[in-house]
Amino acid sequence: MPYEKEMVRNWRVMADQIKGTELEPLAQLAIMWLGVFFAVYAARKTKLTPVLYFLFVGAVLVNVGVLPKETSPFIRGFAEVGIVVIMFAIGFEEKTSNFITGLKRSWGIALFGAIGPFVAAYSVAQYFWGDTNISLMCGLTMTATAVSLTLVSLKAEGLHKTRVATGIMTSAVLDDIGSLALVAVLVPLATGGGPVTIAVVGWIIVKVALFFLGVVGLGALVFPHESTGLMSRLPVLRKFGVKHVFALANGEHTTLVVLTIALLVGLAAHELGFHPAIGAYMAGLVLKEEYFSFLRGSQENQFGKTKSVVDDVAFSWIGPIFFIDLGAKIVFDADLIISILPEVVILIISLFIMQVLSAGLAARYTGGFSWQESVMIGFGMLGRAELAFVVMDIAYVQNSILSEQAFFTLMLTAFWLNIAVPITITLWKPYMLGAKNQP
Repeated sequence: MPYEKEMVRNWRVMADQIKGTELEPLAQLAIMWLGVFFAVYAARKTKLTPVLYFLFVGAVLVNVGVLPKETSPFIRGFAEVGIVVIMFAIGFEEKTSNFITGLKRSWGIALFGAIGPFVAAYSVAQYFWGDTNISLMCGLTMTATAVSLTLVSLKAEGLHKTRVATGIMTSAVLDDIGSLALVAVLVPLATGGGPVTIAVVGWIIVKVALFFLGVVGLGALVFPHESTGLMSRLPVLRKFGVKHVFALANGEHTTLVVLTIALLVGLAAHELGFHPAIGAYMAGLVLKEEYFSFLRGSQENQFGKTKSVVDDVAFSWIGPIFFIDLGAKIVFDADLIISILPEVVILIISLFIMQVLSAGLAARYTGGFSWQESVMIGFGMLGRAELAFVVMDIAYVQNSILSEQAFFTLMLTAFWLNIAVPITITLWKPYMLGAKNQP
């Protein structure tokens, strides 16, 4: 297409002019932000997650020479902030009360719907590459479900308020928490460089338990306005909760407070040897909407305003840089792509079958959903988005656990699984609503 070719040519000219100057990192950022506009527009037109187009933009820009193969430390740091904010926003979006209510019905979907894909991805990776660390990372990458993609697809079909949507959302959140816990345990093991002993594994598990218990303690004892248990006996702290901090200057700095909390919990996770994104996600999950009711009648407005700003930062101007930077690692090599086609095809087929079967059967027999609803839940959990790419970044970019072949295989597999979500939901909708007889 002439217009697109001319635009790429102009970007290349601009990139050549600023190479080697002090403005180069800022110019790279400006180019990436221009790419975000294209990605958001394309996502709306195709009803797919913008994450796919962020990755596509990064891959195209690096392969046509607009972006360098090695991004500047400034861009990489910007991307790291993006990971933390994205994961906090995802946790912050989930209402704690809804999450707890849905646990009883969705635990089986989350458990078996995660075990099936993990086993499939691990087995395929072990067969082709024979490296346990690579296989573990492949299994982890393909475990977490893309909630946003599924909910957008369900909303497009008018199904976003059904109990199927609630079951998928709750199960996906449980999957994410489980995946993050496994990342916290397995990444240090895979990068340890020494023999894996029972003591090493035990110490990592202890640190994971301490961290998660610490975050739960924040939500149960420190954050609430009226403290309970031991905290209620402390003269100063018993009537001091996080809403008092939110109330500073009539709530003008609420966004700053929540992002600071996310970063501090992320740093605590990092000190224990985990990725900061794990801490940020958990910080978002334990922040409740009622903490924002520091002014009469202001709870909904203040929470909504803060969430809007956090989402804007995470999904509009900082978070996308993480995905574009990750996409910039995809330097197209025709020989490499052709060589991994068997792995990609087998992994896609294996994951498709295992995800639909494991999640669908669990929904039917542990969640009490009908067969039509259970199949829809299986289809709805096919997508792989934010967390999957965070795991890829940790395993490939930051720790070099994944090989180039494994990284490209996972990228292509995630892409086609995401494509399958809106297609399968649209095709199955008549069967779920009873307009057609179930095959």
